[in-house]
Amino acid sequence: MSRVASAPGKVLMTGGYLILERPNAGIVLSTNARFYAIVKLLYEDLKPDSWAWAWTDVKLTSPQMGRETMYKLSLKHLQLQCVSSSDSRNPFVEYALQYAIAAAHATFDNTKKEELHKLLLLGLDITILGCNEFYSYRNQIEARGLPLAPDSLASLPPFTSITFNAEESSEQKRKPEVAKTGLGSSAAMTTAVVAALLHYLGVVKLSLENSSLLGDQVSKELDVVHIIAQTAHCIAQGKVGSGFDVSSAVYGSQKYIKFSPEVLSSAQSKRGRQPSTDVHGGEVCLYAVDPTIIKENVSTSIVVWVLLKTTGLR
Repeated sequence: MSRVASAPGKVLMTGGYLILERPNAGIVLSTNARFYAIVKLLYEDLKPDSWAWAWTDVKLTSPQMGRETMYKLSLKHLQLQCVSSSDSRNPFVEYALQYAIAAAHATFDNTKKEELHKLLLLGLDITILGCNEFYSYRNQIEARGLPLAPDSLASLPPFTSITFNAEESSEQKRKPEVAKTGLGSSAAMTTAVVAALLHYLGVVKLSLENSSLLGDQVSKELDVVHIIAQTAHCIAQGKVGSGFDVSSAVYGSQKYIKFSPEVLSSAQSKRGRQPSTDVHGGEVCLYAVDPTIIKENVSTSIVVWVLLKTTGLR
C-alpha cells in the first residue's frame, strides 16, 4: 500500500511585508512546480514479537540530496528519535509526521486506533521529491555549456540531483549546495508530506474529485491538511510567519489574510512544541484554541485547530 500527494509552490503577487499584519490582504498564486511525497510500508509483514514493540521504524529518503535518514518512532508518546547522522535531519518532515499521527489518534475510535497501531508497526517509508524549479541548477547548466535561461533548466531531467560543494570530497560527509528560488519549498514539502500521511493513515480521503471546490465550501479533508501543515510548518520554523505559503500549497491561488499569531504562539507556550501524549493513559485531540480566522480567500473562512495534549482538559 502506498500513497502519493503533491503540493504547489507559490508566488506572492501583491501584499509584500504588509500581509504580516492583519487585516492587510495579499494575492498569492500557486505554481506548476510541485513537491511530491510518497508514503508506503517499510516492512511487508509483522514480526511475531512486534506486539510488544514500543517503537517502530521510519525511513526518510531524499533522492535529490542523496540522503537516507532513519528514525525510531515511539508508539506511546509519538516522538521521533533520529538514529542517523544529525546532518540529515529534516525538522519539517519530522513535525509533519508527528502531528499527522497525532491527528489520527485524535479522530479515531478504539477500533481504528488498534488498526493504526498495527499499521505503524510495519514502519513508514517516506520519499520526498521537488520539481527542479524550486532549486538553482546554475552549476549543472554552466557545465553543459548552456545559457542561463528557462529553456536550459527545462532540459534537465526531472528531480535532478542537487550539486555538492566542490570543497567537500568525502563520500561520508557530502554537503548539498541548496540554492533555492523562493517558491516556498519548505511549505510545499511539509504540505505534501502531511497530505500523503493523513491519506495513508486514513484520516482524510483525497482525490482529484473531492479536493475541488464545491460551490462556496472547501472540502473538510483539505481543511484538516491545512490545519496540520500550518501547525507543523510554524513549529519547525520556530516562529509564526505569514502562513500564505502553506495556505496556497493547500488551496491554490487566493486572496490571503494572515491568521492571528496568538492561535499558535499561545498553544506553543502552554503546551510546548511536541504533540506527544501517553496514548494508553491520556488523550490527544484536535483542540480549537481560538476561534480566530486563520485564512480568508474568495469563498471561505477557516478556524485554526492545533494539536494539543489534553491532560487536565477533561
